[in-house]
Amino acid sequence: MDLVIKAARAVTAAGEVPATVGVDEGRIVAVEPAGADLDGDRVLELGEDVVLLPGLVDTHVHVNDPGRTEWEGFASATRAAAAGGVTTIVDMPLNSLPPTVDVASLEVKRKTAEGRVHVDVGFWGGAIPGNLAELRGLHEAGVFGFKSFLLHSGVDEFPPLDARGLEEAMTELRTFDGMIIVHAEDSDAIDHAPDPHGEKYEDFLHSRPRGAENVAIAQVIELARKTGVRAHILHLSSSDALPMVESARRDGVRLTAETCPHYLSFTAEEIGDGATQFKCCPPIREAGNRELLWKGLADGVIDCVVTDHSPCTPELKRFDSGDFGLAWGGIAGLQLGLPAVWTQARQRGFALTDVVRWMAEHPAAQAGMRRKGHLAPGYDADFSVFAPDEAFVVDVAKLKHRNPVSAYHGRPLAGVVRSTWLRGEEITGEDPAGVLLTRGDC
Repeated sequence: MDLVIKAARAVTAAGEVPATVGVDEGRIVAVEPAGADLDGDRVLELGEDVVLLPGLVDTHVHVNDPGRTEWEGFASATRAAAAGGVTTIVDMPLNSLPPTVDVASLEVKRKTAEGRVHVDVGFWGGAIPGNLAELRGLHEAGVFGFKSFLLHSGVDEFPPLDARGLEEAMTELRTFDGMIIVHAEDSDAIDHAPDPHGEKYEDFLHSRPRGAENVAIAQVIELARKTGVRAHILHLSSSDALPMVESARRDGVRLTAETCPHYLSFTAEEIGDGATQFKCCPPIREAGNRELLWKGLADGVIDCVVTDHSPCTPELKRFDSGDFGLAWGGIAGLQLGLPAVWTQARQRGFALTDVVRWMAEHPAAQAGMRRKGHLAPGYDADFSVFAPDEAFVVDVAKLKHRNPVSAYHGRPLAGVVRSTWLRGEEITGEDPAGVLLTRGDC
């Protein structure tokens, strides 16, 4: 074999156990008990202070490249992913110029990324008004699914779908079993909410009420029920919606849902005046809501935890005025997702096996990746070597993200990624080692 890893602790199908893992030509070919006699050209022995995890899969990342590369970019985003134990990302179709709404724009994005990625990268397509005829072509070109908004996306070049447009897109996707992923906030409900303005986070929170999210999720559920399409709820922040999601699944609706580390970590009550680094949409809600999201994870109603890494330049966060109404909404957390979730999970009695399920196994399954997310024979040899009991304080100046802005700055977190491996090779951050993925080849 090319590589044998002897791990005192590893997260496998058997749980967290001692394991000997064999790798050949970039794939896992054996997962045996500790002490198994496997021969390899290279042998790595891990101590008891670290756990061998499958590489994480983050299916919600805004790379913003090309067009807004000053916000992030493929090189910096994938370095940050690797530093955080993430070996596969799927890039969102908006905030780049052009947005990924036809095959030509997908090719522009692929050419921009080629030779610059440090982890494996796939792409979502977009469903917007006027591109219904482009969806099948994008699917055949290998996008993993199609993102849509039900309200203004924040950028004019990626407009939202109304109810009729959403149903038409779902109906078209059903003809080739495509998947729709939805930013579910209702535009009418938000239009009738108070305008966001000023430094008070409470005022911004009132401008994005839970009801707007709940109404939109109900609409997605009923259209998914009607059309039979596979539907996925992005960045769920309102715990009120969890019973709807659970009920729809019992009825046979093909529905999955994700939440994000910032909804599981922060609370509205702790966000100070002018702290626009915490602004995101939908917003971070109250402490009681956070605990119900954790219960949704425990109960299996929420499938995945992904970062919704949505960075921007410091100027766009409007730290000069601290005005939540003017600041760009998005949290940069790609490098910090694993320790952020682990810090909160361990306090609530969860294990690393749970974290792996939420951040590797289920995101890979939701996107249809057959060789990612598990430490098992036949899967890509993508690993994170994680020290769960080591602590650190986040310093934005030390992160690999392009811009030194993050809601996690100054926050103590548990868990340090010691190394990350992609197809059996350690990622150093020097040489681009990732490949561009298409649906069906991973």
